[in-house]
Amino acid sequence: MFGLRRLITIAIIAIRYRLDQLIEPSRLPTWLCIVLKCGPWRLIPAPKLSRGERLRLAIEALGPVFIKFGQLLSTRRDLLPDDVAMELAKLQDQVPPFSNTLAKQLIESALGKPVSELFASFEEESLASASVAQVHGATLKNGRDVVVKVIRPGIERVIEKDVKLLYTIARLVQRYVPDGRRLRPVEVVQDYELTIFDELDLQREGANTSQLRRNFAESELLYVPEVFWDYTRRNILVMERIDGIPVTDLDDLAAQKTDMKMLAERGVEIFFTQVFRDSFFHADMHPGNIFVSRKHPQSPQYIAIDCAIIGSLSDFDQYYLARNLLAIFQRNYREVAELHIECGWVPADTRVHEFESAMRSVCEPVFEKPLAEISFGQLLVYLFSTARRFDMEVQPSLVLLQKTLLNIEGLGRQLYPQLNLWDTAKPYLEQWLRDRYSPQSMLKKVGHRLPGWLEQLPSLPETLLDGARQHPRPATGSDELRKLSALLVEQRNSQRLRILGATSIAAALLAAQPAVQLPSASWLLGGIGLLLLCLK
Repeated sequence: MFGLRRLITIAIIAIRYRLDQLIEPSRLPTWLCIVLKCGPWRLIPAPKLSRGERLRLAIEALGPVFIKFGQLLSTRRDLLPDDVAMELAKLQDQVPPFSNTLAKQLIESALGKPVSELFASFEEESLASASVAQVHGATLKNGRDVVVKVIRPGIERVIEKDVKLLYTIARLVQRYVPDGRRLRPVEVVQDYELTIFDELDLQREGANTSQLRRNFAESELLYVPEVFWDYTRRNILVMERIDGIPVTDLDDLAAQKTDMKMLAERGVEIFFTQVFRDSFFHADMHPGNIFVSRKHPQSPQYIAIDCAIIGSLSDFDQYYLARNLLAIFQRNYREVAELHIECGWVPADTRVHEFESAMRSVCEPVFEKPLAEISFGQLLVYLFSTARRFDMEVQPSLVLLQKTLLNIEGLGRQLYPQLNLWDTAKPYLEQWLRDRYSPQSMLKKVGHRLPGWLEQLPSLPETLLDGARQHPRPATGSDELRKLSALLVEQRNSQRLRILGATSIAAALLAAQPAVQLPSASWLLGGIGLLLLCLK
């Protein structure tokens, strides 16, 4: 019942702004064209507004879930006409604000003191207003300039309604659309639900901001403002006020003679650093959240705000994503096909040569072209068609990453259209893989896990005995006894090889002990001796 009410609301808003006039009939099924042409809404006059304004106002009326989608669309100048993209860009920080009086009441209720006691000064007019919160300028008693972010009242109920509608649509897609199972829409909505509700918790955003600030401490690439925890609550966030140029203000960037090529390249480097070095990436990098420092325009530095939505990848996804991207950059489509099968992104019975050929036909046309001549939006459409052909399932863990990559490309396209994404990203991925599997890195990983392994050594004899009891002795037959005897000998030899390998690793770790945090030598050798005794 709820889903029906929300659908009716969406239909009413679409009719109010006559969004049906913005649809190209030739792209619709015949039955839907007839419905649009014969519907009673055709009697309602269209607002005297541009098509971009009508679409933006409709999205604002539909609420935060749709505003987020509009923000993403606004960065895709290759997919939208310029007038529509420019109007949707207002969704990034120019959503109509709520009452300033109400904002002050929320701050005072959360922090337990009047605004006049909390701050030396407070700007009642909001600096910016977005889909879930708005921001006011203020000055602390110690003279620090800050911004105060306040969650919109009642926004959680609105989001709950839209998420329920998304679940309804996802279940219908999964049940009735031929590709529904492969798209895994319910899992995608589940991930989106966690993400958007996390955005309503400003303490979580503050924690994300602090972590990102530590990750890029003293970095020339990215600056992240400081969070003031004494003034931060679940619905209130107070952080350092930054002085930067909005990344889309190309005139101001040009006026201070910003190196646009370096700016675009550093944007790509920041993205890959967050994804692969830290596995902690800003996943809402639309232009409203990105600024450029006014310092050192010839060595430009980004400033990131609004860290509510953060993505991360498992070691598994990091590894396979890096190898897949590097194989694509190297045009090794055979390896791309094998990796997709190896990591389970396509069925195990997929024919490697067919998948290799399909990937070649998708990727080859876009290589060695500047960003201005490449549309990743179109590339994703081609990849989607390839995925459908080979029954490749959507990976929910990578959805945020794909969204962020679209933001990065849209941003890079505006800053420096001649940017060659491949040349910028390839050296970074090669270096990351070399560092990941260097001897020093492997020793650090072993050193990190070694205490846990040694802790489990006392229980190893019981584990081995339990395993032996689970393999009953054959009732009769000399052939079976010989096979079992051979198997036991093979296991004993394998164990000895593992012991030899463990001892070699331990010796290497002891040699590297000044550089790696490890237990004392006597504890390490005692643990190895116990292992030998248990497996004798």
